[in-house]
Amino acid sequence: MMVAMEHSDGAGAPDAPLEPTVAIDHQEVADAFARLAIELHDADGLVETVDAVAQFALQALNCSYAGIILSHRGNRAEIAAVTDPVVAEAYEMQLASDNGPLVTSLRNRATVLIRDTTTEQRWPEWAGKVAALGVRSVLDVPLIVGSQRSQTVGVLGLYSPTPDAFGADDEAVAHILARHASVALATARQEASMAQAVDARKLVGQAMGILMERFAIDGDRAFAILKRYSQDTNTKLRDVAQQLIDTRKLPATGHPSVNSRPPA
Repeated sequence: MMVAMEHSDGAGAPDAPLEPTVAIDHQEVADAFARLAIELHDADGLVETVDAVAQFALQALNCSYAGIILSHRGNRAEIAAVTDPVVAEAYEMQLASDNGPLVTSLRNRATVLIRDTTTEQRWPEWAGKVAALGVRSVLDVPLIVGSQRSQTVGVLGLYSPTPDAFGADDEAVAHILARHASVALATARQEASMAQAVDARKLVGQAMGILMERFAIDGDRAFAILKRYSQDTNTKLRDVAQQLIDTRKLPATGHPSVNSRPPA
């Protein structure tokens, strides 16, 4: 999407627009988001969802590269999707130093715009490095779900080799995309979490069955044994169950096989 953009060197009035004004086809944008909604609905999981969002950004916005960072518990950030190795390198530098527009957008839940990396003063070291990679404009938009006590899902990053590449219309479209992406990613995460929970219950149930059969104990006793080993070894309950299923042994050095007597 091309819009009229102004570039300022910070010394006074802006220079002439870098590109001529091109009217935005709002119907085309609406149709594009309708297609995106279908793609996100049909996505098989979290990986497919983030890839769909990143690829859509390339089509709908005035950017050459795009990427998505996902936020996890404990303020841990993960690179979920990139359309070019340049984005991965730009992300990795920020995550390693815990500093940069991405980090700021994630922490403050705020949109961050860099009009020109060669004149950027907030993160000069990082900006100089990405400018050397050919990136001149950056737009980071937080992915947020909920109104009250909102949750930050991650950040959508847009990159361009052209200075002042992102105008007001681009930013508006990016926010619409971010809202679609936030809901889709939160839903995909919830579904993945539910699937993991179901798998964990199946594993625990299978492990309990092994203990019940081998030692002629009831379900409560079998679950108590698994739980105790989970706590004593600081191992997730599902991992204790998986190890028992795979090896017929509980996860601690020297503990007996389940073919011998049950632990007290």
